Amino acid sequence: MTALDRQAAATLLPSFPGQVVPDWIARWLERGLGGITLFAYNMGDPAQLAALTRALRAERPDLLISIDEEGGDVTRLEAECGSSYPGNLALGAVDDPALTEEVASAIAGELAQAGVNLNLAPVADVNTNPLNPVIGVRSFGADSELVARHVAAFVRGTQRQRVAACAKHFPGHGDTSADSHHELPVAAGDLEAALLPFRAAVEAGVQAVMTAHLLVPELDDRPATLSRRIISQLLRGELGFEGLVITDALEMKAVSETVGVEEAAVLALAAGADALCIGHDLHEEAVAGIHAAIVAAVRAGRLAEERLVEAAGRVAAAAAWATSTAAGAAGRDSGAAAARRALAITGSVAVGGPALVLDLVPEPNIAAGRSLHALADFLPDALGVQLDSAPDDLRSLLSQHAHRRLVLVVRDAGRHDWQRATVAAALALRADSIVVETGLSNGPQGAGGYVVSHGAGRVNLEAVAGALTAR
Repeated sequence: MTALDRQAAATLLPSFPGQVVPDWIARWLERGLGGITLFAYNMGDPAQLAALTRALRAERPDLLISIDEEGGDVTRLEAECGSSYPGNLALGAVDDPALTEEVASAIAGELAQAGVNLNLAPVADVNTNPLNPVIGVRSFGADSELVARHVAAFVRGTQRQRVAACAKHFPGHGDTSADSHHELPVAAGDLEAALLPFRAAVEAGVQAVMTAHLLVPELDDRPATLSRRIISQLLRGELGFEGLVITDALEMKAVSETVGVEEAAVLALAAGADALCIGHDLHEEAVAGIHAAIVAAVRAGRLAEERLVEAAGRVAAAAAWATSTAAGAAGRDSGAAAARRALAITGSVAVGGPALVLDLVPEPNIAAGRSLHALADFLPDALGVQLDSAPDDLRSLLSQHAHRRLVLVVRDAGRHDWQRATVAAALALRADSIVVETGLSNGPQGAGGYVVSHGAGRVNLEAVAGALTAR
């Protein structure tokens, strides 16, 4: 095992399915693997997760173990039951940075207790495009100054637990109309406004920044993850960031179906990235291929060995910073309080009896996955019906449950014609229906009772249920 082999391994952050350390991961840890990214498929109960992270560190103590724990719709720790903390849009709606810091600290405290030392959060994107298919409620909002103050608060709250925070997706994924999981987006809008939250994160001492797989035409004709102009000149030079630069997952089609995973790894390192997030679905074979491509690029003179040494050093430095003892979990009360404060209510929303909850469910955001919980789960005597398209015979469906108050749950109705049409048809039949928007609000749509939860996490829906059953 040469020094070059170990340096290349140090830049890799792969994943693996299951709740025990597979042999191939143990072998890579011996070879100097820099980190692991955990997903929902690694999660059991807290004791199991802590045992898994201990087993990983038994192979290599100075290891970055990362996770996407944004709160709200994007949770790995509570993937089966839903998050106990609201996501960014809800926190931005409350607009109390002290509360955001408290929620971030509570999340980070749970991560630290489980042995996770890098949270791939907060999302620092300014969601200025309401048709954005991938950011939405994951952003603190559409105002760059609001987003900046909450990004800084989230960084402070996370890192006071000695868990590294990671601001993403640089230089901003908010003003896009495509999802980089599926294709290569082009960022539009005001670049300086998009950069403001990242500047705030850097000023707050954020340990890591994640790059986006998107084009910013005014800066470069290469995706940001592969752009020296964006990483080395803008992020390092202009913003003065000296910490760890992590790529978004290399399996995402914005790069995997353009330059390919292995070439993307080499180009990202050459551009100034330090750690390569390999993704959810790429495992042993892909890790070996990426590692071999990096080593070959150095030997061929395409990637400077000094750049690889620098990248491996930054991974080690981040792991060293994040191995100190955490301050301790703050408890989940802050999450429930924040979700209640985030509710925006118009009109009368008291159900006053058994409810029929029509949950209009669009195709899920791939970063969040399909939710396993629904509002009807938290309403007593409720009957829940989930629809992924307009019903064939809405009148018949409603007449079967005439004794139940109708509650319509929508998600980003402004982006989905079928949701708006279904709501309009339902309100024409049942004018007293309550509409609950769990995403970006498109207005009451004529409903007498309207609730905006600013997220569909479990704690958001529990807050909505509390409002609907309050006396």
